[in-house]
Amino acid sequence: MMDGPHMPKTCEVSLPYCPDGGLLSSVKAPQVSGVRVQLEMHALWQQFDKLGTEMIVTKAGRRMFPTFQVQISGMDPTAKYVLLMDFIPVDNKRYRYAFHSSSWLVAGRADVVAPSRMHFHADSPACGAQWMKQTVSFDTLKLTNNLLDDNGHMILNSMHRYQPRFHVVYVDPAANSHLNAYRNFCSFSFPETRFLAVTAYQNHRITQLKIASNPFAKGFRTTNPHDRVGYSGPLTMWCPPEGRAAPLTNKLGQQGSWDSNTSNRQEDQAPLLVEQCGLFHHCKDSVGLCGRKDGNNVLAPASFIPNPSVWDCP
Repeated sequence: MMDGPHMPKTCEVSLPYCPDGGLLSSVKAPQVSGVRVQLEMHALWQQFDKLGTEMIVTKAGRRMFPTFQVQISGMDPTAKYVLLMDFIPVDNKRYRYAFHSSSWLVAGRADVVAPSRMHFHADSPACGAQWMKQTVSFDTLKLTNNLLDDNGHMILNSMHRYQPRFHVVYVDPAANSHLNAYRNFCSFSFPETRFLAVTAYQNHRITQLKIASNPFAKGFRTTNPHDRVGYSGPLTMWCPPEGRAAPLTNKLGQQGSWDSNTSNRQEDQAPLLVEQCGLFHHCKDSVGLCGRKDGNNVLAPASFIPNPSVWDCP
């Protein structure tokens, strides 16, 4: 059972202003001045960063992968802390992906900044001993591009670059703690966690790395060449020329007969592929979605297919 008052997972607040920018540990309370934070899955984050990390944002909200996880040390074991995250724009630019050069290019000035929110860890507040004994994971945090979101998700603008920030706030029991609020928190950011918010993955190498490293996508990692993503044989779905939603079945008349067990397996994986791995790319540098031909198959655009909830299951 969690002690102390209930903390909302997300709210629209900002941390107190620190006169020196938080660079001098001497102005910080002793409960936070010695706090140290280590990013988990650091090597994996670096792999993504080298390719240009992309994170999917949807109207309904999408979880991050890699998940933001940290190990914390240096806390006062008996003091209580609140842990939270926010996302700040890296710059004032909007981007587009150039497929001919496989690179991100500046497309103009940034859109109006989305409403500022902070995501509170569900276990906040808790004593330092509890935070330090295990990895702290923000696996319930979701990203959305819905400016009117009322589910508490983090609101981001698509095709903009963001820096996640992690904050540790000491719960000062003093009656006048608000007068020195800037002393009671410390903030951390890791450059390798920067990412571009997208509605569909642009860089196919990002898609491949997410499939290879995401445990929820293990159904698409196989040694059988007939089951690999991109294989030109019988595939998982098709879209009629009229653009209507179509059943996730193979066109047996065109592809020939094949194992019904294989058919069922691939049909089950198709919506998961759309939801988790975002294999449907923008056709023209973020201008609308379209189908993508793969051999003799046509993949339905992600917007035509209902989003399953597999990704959000624990």
